[in-house]
Amino acid sequence: MSQSKQFQSTIDDDLFSAGGSYLEQLYGQYQKDPASIPSDWAEYFAGLSGTAADQGPNHREMLARMVPVTRRTSSPVEDYARNDIEYPSRAFYLIHGYRIHGHLHADLDPLHLDPRPPSPELELGYYGLSEQDMDNTFPAGDLAGSKQMRLRDIIALLKETYCGHIGPEFMHITDSARKHWIQKRLESVRSTPDYDADRRKHIFERVMHAEEFERFLHTRYVGQKRFSLEGGESLIPILDTLIQRASSHGAKEVILGMAHRGRLNVLANIMGKSLSDIFSEFEGAQLEEAAYGQGDVKYHLGFSSDVRTDYGIVHVSLGFNPSHLEIITPVAMGSVRARQCRRQDKARVEVMNVLVHGDAAFAGQGVVAESMELSKLRGFRIGGTIHIVVNNQIGFTVNPHDARSTTYCTDIAKVVHAPILHVNGDDPEACCLAIEIAVEYRNTFHEDIVIDLICYRRHGHNEADSPEVTQPVMYRRIAEHPTVETVHRDRLIADGVLDQQESESMVKEYRNCLEKMRKDRERPPSQVNSLQGRWDGYLRDSDVEPETGVAAVILSELAHRVHLLPPGFDLHPRIEKIYEARMQMMLGHQPVDWGCAETMAYATLVDEGGWVRLSGEDSGRGTFFHRHAVVYDQKTGKSMIPIRQVENGDISHFIVIDSMLSEIAVLGYEYGYSVAEPRALVIWEAQYGDFANMAQVVIDQFIAAGETKWSRMSGLVLWLPHGYEGQGAEHSSARLERYLQLCAENNMLVVNPTTPAQLFHLLRRQQMSRVRKPLIMMGPKSMLRNKLSFSQMDDFSSGRFQPVLGESDAAVKLAGVRRLILCSGKVYYDVLAERQQRKIIDIALVRIERLYPFPYDELNAQMADFQSVDEIIWLQEEPKNQGAWLRIKDCLTRCLPETISLKLISRQSAAAPAVGSAKRHKEEQDALVNAALSDKQLERE
Repeated sequence: MSQSKQFQSTIDDDLFSAGGSYLEQLYGQYQKDPASIPSDWAEYFAGLSGTAADQGPNHREMLARMVPVTRRTSSPVEDYARNDIEYPSRAFYLIHGYRIHGHLHADLDPLHLDPRPPSPELELGYYGLSEQDMDNTFPAGDLAGSKQMRLRDIIALLKETYCGHIGPEFMHITDSARKHWIQKRLESVRSTPDYDADRRKHIFERVMHAEEFERFLHTRYVGQKRFSLEGGESLIPILDTLIQRASSHGAKEVILGMAHRGRLNVLANIMGKSLSDIFSEFEGAQLEEAAYGQGDVKYHLGFSSDVRTDYGIVHVSLGFNPSHLEIITPVAMGSVRARQCRRQDKARVEVMNVLVHGDAAFAGQGVVAESMELSKLRGFRIGGTIHIVVNNQIGFTVNPHDARSTTYCTDIAKVVHAPILHVNGDDPEACCLAIEIAVEYRNTFHEDIVIDLICYRRHGHNEADSPEVTQPVMYRRIAEHPTVETVHRDRLIADGVLDQQESESMVKEYRNCLEKMRKDRERPPSQVNSLQGRWDGYLRDSDVEPETGVAAVILSELAHRVHLLPPGFDLHPRIEKIYEARMQMMLGHQPVDWGCAETMAYATLVDEGGWVRLSGEDSGRGTFFHRHAVVYDQKTGKSMIPIRQVENGDISHFIVIDSMLSEIAVLGYEYGYSVAEPRALVIWEAQYGDFANMAQVVIDQFIAAGETKWSRMSGLVLWLPHGYEGQGAEHSSARLERYLQLCAENNMLVVNPTTPAQLFHLLRRQQMSRVRKPLIMMGPKSMLRNKLSFSQMDDFSSGRFQPVLGESDAAVKLAGVRRLILCSGKVYYDVLAERQQRKIIDIALVRIERLYPFPYDELNAQMADFQSVDEIIWLQEEPKNQGAWLRIKDCLTRCLPETISLKLISRQSAAAPAVGSAKRHKEEQDALVNAALSDKQLERE
């Protein structure tokens, strides 16, 4: 190939990476005088005649279409740049270039599948330097080492630090302290581990255990799914090192979240789970407690154990996780926050969060970005997470270029300015150094950091897959490539740290151990009890209902304490009026509204030593201006949470948080918090009930099914505003039907309270009960200001939550009722107001306040009062195919006399929950109410 053609080919491939400003200057110089630039560049630009290059201002578009460089061997860069940069400063620019771009040159991919083309920013010629300058001395600035160094030595240090088996990305960080810390930490050791022989043998042993464990499962349980770690075995020494180093920094607990790849290996070689139990699971046995529910596959199961370190015991918990890979991310974060609060770990050092990701999931699943955005928020921060991405360079069958638009799968972490350390998975010692740096960074700055463990997947997505069908080149390379154990063993032998006989002896001993444990699998599996530790004293089920009433004198006293603010606090006049009214309500001078009832539920619980956490979008004030748990001084803007004035005891907390605009991450976080701390009443409030569908995976996989799959209970409350008030399809329905469809095995409670007193007792019951079940609550919207719904003071000082509320109007004589309307929620007040207007006294209204578990006994007791009824109706404002009807009609029928058929009044079946027109909504609502109260013959459902 001629020199001009070779140059043409080179710059066609890589012109854009040479740097936009340089190219624009060079092209501008060409336009002025083609003879003033090197001939090769002049020929290239001349060859673009008729393209975007000679379209004046559009030349940027031409440059932007160029792809990254392969290698520039000719001299135009040198000739141009030498005159552009002051000579003594050229080393500074080169150093800066390595810090920014060095990772692009690093030796990171064990398979060398897609060699990354070097960028010209690391070429001497880019800065007007050449081989002739290598022995010249330059100022080195803040580079580790001498202030003055030969260019040769500068480059050697930079290449070792930034272009070896660790490729750091940190120059995107805007905070100088963090950036300089990473820079100094790496350059001081040249990103090169320097472990003694014993430490290197220990690392090898961890790698060997990881590989031999997978090989044993592969040969003994052929074809069974296990989602092996083969190719990424360095994860095991990484986690081992992490726990040891975290312990040295004061960690007492490590919360580990990960998907299924390598999970069994981590359970065996990090968590210390019984190998016999693992093998028994392959044989089809289940641990005894799994008989309680439906159980789950072995590679979704969690575990906890105490791991011994040189600095003490560290309790390590691996979270249960479904196949929705990254959903564990916010769940683990919430668990960490709860444990930190329990320990009063304000430094956020004693409990550390570690998340193990897959490359495709880390880049592709939005919950990662949402969770990272939580990481620095005051209601959610946990002192930083260490992220470890097991980068197999493939997602099932999808190649990286189809799996993301970014250079690296970890680029999403840059959104929170997290440093990223890319590391070659075939170098376990470099991996251990990287994780040591990560632990130090996390504990120094209390922020996230990412380890990108670049490795490969020796088998398919699962062991029965045939990956060579879609990735033939990759899997030919993998078949030819030595294992991580082999690579590391050969390195240690070459360094004189290990000999062949010793390594073979270590392998044989571990294989014998595995075989022995497999033969012991006939013994009974280990006992598992999830009701221990923080859960000691709680029950799976109980018929005992706590007494939730509070004496009037206590309510009155607390109302004053949580509504009187410090002198000088300039409260908004509207809020001042609301607070004054609440104090009057608790004296019995006014009916009690919803905001007061809710506040008093929290105040009484906190005063009794309870722990309440409420989060959601606008939860401090309340979407509907009813709560005002956070108030603001109108002069200074300073906020205050008045309920905190009654905190009483070590664990007495009231926490209210205005969350970021996220559902899936925040709900997942609150679920994790509730599981880790059963003593806390944890409430997540949706801005509108149907917004929860953005977090459906949390609801389906954790809230509804967590107990039956994993024996993990939660008392999380979902507050979902619900009701048809003409606000359109997205602000009407909380999709009640979806929650009822998920109900089985007594897994949760679904309620639709219609009075403030019911809300008061419901919240207190949720905290006081010895049983923890998720509570799905259809929350009030227009009812918040509907005076018909308000409660009397006496309703708070006695009684408890009632699953069914009977007819409340004394004018309606039960013995003379001819029609009974059963309903739930706000529609009750629509019918009640119209019934009062029409002065109807022979139609009774009964409210089903708890829809699951269905209150058979309570409804049967109500039905006994209506002996003369000849017509029974289920009334709902939702369309027929939505709401409660399809899920509870059989339950209702069981409670009716055999001689009476149940009839339905509802909107017609619809694809959307509600109409968009307020006028049309009113017409539909009026028609519902009229049908419920009219004498027109109703059709039987």
